[in-house]
Amino acid sequence: MSTTPTQIRIDTDIKTQATELFSKLGLDMSTAVNMFLHQAVIRQGLPFPVEMPPYRQEVLDAMNEALQLSRDPSAKRYSSFKEALGDIDL
Repeated sequence: MSTTPTQIRIDTDIKTQATELFSKLGLDMSTAVNMFLHQAVIRQGLPFPVEMPPYRQEVLDAMNEALQLSRDPSAKRYSSFKEALGDIDL
């Protein structure tokens, strides 16, 4: 079987997360992509359902905000839940 080099553009964060996941599964990126492509050809379509998430837009926005905050080195950090509650005005 001959192979051909292929270039694709991937979001940096997704590539990092996927590489870590595939490594835990004993795969490299090339093997994982080849597995995906083989399954797409066998099934004559995507090997998984493509559907809209069941979340409201406000929930998706909050999830994205939480993700951004978790990666922001200048965001305030807490060492306990009790300490975080101290900053909330009830």
